[in-house]
Parts: sequence; structure tokens; C-alpha cells
Amino acid sequence: MKVILKSINTAVLIFLLTSCGSKKDVLYLQDIEKLNEQSQAMYSEPVLQPNDLLYIQVSAFDMEAVAPFNLLSPARNLNEGNTAYRDMIGYLINKDGTIDFPVLGSVKAAGYNRQELTLKLKEALSVYVKSPIVNITLANFKVTVLGEVMHPGSYEIKDERITLLEALGKAGDLTIFGRRDNIIVLREQNGIKTHRIIDITKSDFLHSPYYFLQQNDVIYVQPNAPQINSSAYNRNAGVYISIASVIISIIVLISK
Repeated sequence: MKVILKSINTAVLIFLLTSCGSKKDVLYLQDIEKLNEQSQAMYSEPVLQPNDLLYIQVSAFDMEAVAPFNLLSPARNLNEGNTAYRDMIGYLINKDGTIDFPVLGSVKAAGYNRQELTLKLKEALSVYVKSPIVNITLANFKVTVLGEVMHPGSYEIKDERITLLEALGKAGDLTIFGRRDNIIVLREQNGIKTHRIIDITKSDFLHSPYYFLQQNDVIYVQPNAPQINSSAYNRNAGVYISIASVIISIIVLISK
């Protein structure tokens, strides 16, 4: 009986040891002290693509003059005061990269960032309006986080600027079973799909063009080896072994 008890205790110990990960597998930014404090992350404003939804608001000193250039919901008009984006009708960028803008007609939007499209529209509107002001918002900027995180899903980003770490934070951070050294970021631009493997245990990814995310990026956190191996056996095996060990211990005590 003692031999059986000893074998079970050994099995439990081995199970616990193999289930634990090294801190090298868990801690983020382990070499952060090597990061140059003066260095800057590589941020580029999102480039507009087909199927992006834009809210475009045109204003000027003479608000009546810009009324034809603002698409509003039927329940609201410019005479009611300042216009909120939620009251506006969005412009969906067509497959050919254009939007149908009032008066101006077909306007190329894909391939530009917001600042570039803003300048383009201001120049075109200056023919009709004196000193127009153009504000553009990308309404459907979102990123998707999948895999070993607490709350996988798609997240809308209002300010159109989010880092990889912030996206993981929105998803509740990685579970203890998620690989920190092999996070996949999928990206599509101009119809071309690319990907990058990111290791967040090291700080060099802070300089990567994938540190700041683009619209529709997909982040996939792969499971670590213990999590993959656990799919081959009952996840409650450790609990069952512990219960069996306790029962055998009681039997040994009673038999004495």
C-alpha cells in the first residue's frame, strides 16, 4: 500500500511540475532595460481601403453653403446646430476604392490616409465653399483577438490608434496557457495578406510596424505545449489523482 501511495504522490508532483511554466515563458518585455528611451515606435496612419466606412463632416463659416455636402439622417439637419457623427450617413468605400460624394461625384478614397483625403476634399470643395473644414472619421476600425486570451472577439477602436499590447489588454490579457513568444498578427492591405510573428517577451517588437495595429488586423495567441498536450487527456486528471491519493491515505490510516 505504501508503494502505491508513494507512486501516486510522485505522479502528482510530476504533473504539477510539468504544468508550471518558466518565468521566461510568462514575463513580458524581459529585456526592456535595453530599449533606448529616445527611440520612437513606427506609427503610420491607417491607409483607407475598400469596405471602410467613413464619416465625413464639412463645415465653414457659412453653414448653409456646406449643407449640400453633408449627408445626415432624415431626423436631423444642419439648422439644428452642431452635427454629431452618429447623426450622419457614412460613406462606404466601394470595391474600386471610390466614394460617391455629394456634388463632387466619384472621389478616390482608398490608398489615402485620412489626412491626405482631407486635403484632397478641401481642395475640391474650395471651388464651391470659402475656407471649408473637413473632418473624417473611420467608423469601422476594428481589430480581432483570438486564441489563448481571456475574452477573444472583435473590438471597435474609436480613435483609430491602438497598439498590440492595448489590443491584448482589451481582450483581458493572455491566459497562462498562451505563448508570449509566438503571437501571430495577420494583416491585409491593398488585397495582399501578410503576417508577422511577435515575441512580446522581448522589447524589440516595440519598433515593429506591427506594434501599432491597422484596421481589421487579426491577433492570434497560440496555446503553449502543456495546453496542446492537455487536449489528449482529461483536464481533470490532476484532480482525480489528488482525490485518489487522499482516499488511499485514509485507507492506509484506517488499516493501521
